[in-house]
Amino acid sequence: QAHVEESGGGSVQAGGSLRLSCAASGGTFSSYAMGWFRQAPGKEREFVAVISWSGGVNTYYADSVKGRFTISRDNAKNTVYLQMNSLKPEDTAVYYCAARIRYASYYPSEYDYWGQGTQVTVSS
Repeated sequence: QAHVEESGGGSVQAGGSLRLSCAASGGTFSSYAMGWFRQAPGKEREFVAVISWSGGVNTYYADSVKGRFTISRDNAKNTVYLQMNSLKPEDTAVYYCAARIRYASYYPSEYDYWGQGTQVTVSS
């Protein structure tokens, strides 16, 4: 059974950058698709990005973050990263790391393990 924990959130000005980290344990890290989701107050949790290993490294991004965010993973450290550049106030949310066995998904309900979340606040 996997456990995940996010870190790296904070407050930045619009146009700034943050890098989120997600450390995983309790499973075979490379066998999980690792996703990032976010949830703003009063809104549903939404997909941000996911990375998986299935015949190679595969990455997918929400249209709203494509070109600004980059997801990566370091299997030796059992850690996935989300590099967030050119941040906008609309990116303000609690960001969650999640693990899904083997295959990537866009849907929060299909992930097996979740972190506690880390707050990202972007001011205008």
